Amino acid sequence: MEIDKLHYISQAPEEGSHLTAIEKVLKAGLKWVQLRVKEQPEAAVLSIALAANKLCKVYGAKLIVNDYPEIALKSDAWGVHLGLDDMPVAEARALLGKDKCIGGTANTFTDILRRVEEGADYIGLGPFQFTATKKNLSPLLGLEGYEKLMQQVRDARIEIPVIAIGGINLAHIPAILRTGVHGIAISSALTKDPEAYRFIRTSITNPN
Repeated sequence: MEIDKLHYISQAPEEGSHLTAIEKVLKAGLKWVQLRVKEQPEAAVLSIALAANKLCKVYGAKLIVNDYPEIALKSDAWGVHLGLDDMPVAEARALLGKDKCIGGTANTFTDILRRVEEGADYIGLGPFQFTATKKNLSPLLGLEGYEKLMQQVRDARIEIPVIAIGGINLAHIPAILRTGVHGIAISSALTKDPEAYRFIRTSITNPN
């Protein structure tokens, strides 16, 4: 299963909604969107997911729904991303089937091993640094944390794609990529400036 190297984690801007932000990054060329809607009823999240998936299909992009496997199924999203305290990957796999993409959060090497054993398709590893978009943050990894963990991944010959996530700004991207991660997840930087997509994509495609 091909996992894109640049993920947009949706965020409602000061003026607009998740959908207006998503459409702007899609117009800029982004091909992977994770819909992350917090503190709203599931019916509202489903409504947003249905509309977001229609937008993604128009632009040839993939939609991942954060936290809600049932909503990923009902909205015909490409997959789901599960936090450490969300539904187990095996249970989500039974619900969604073998063809849907399932990503899983990790913060430690133990978490990485767990996600590999569970059969996740990719790992969202973080957070890099403090991010206001998420409550109850796991311990911050920083650049040294990524260097250590990615070395452990290589030593263990683990090949699952690892996506760096959590408080990542444009200036951080080259150094994080040099740790060996597969890709980067961005929220605020793209919400504020969707045209930054082109710079980020170039940085990921040509990290040196």
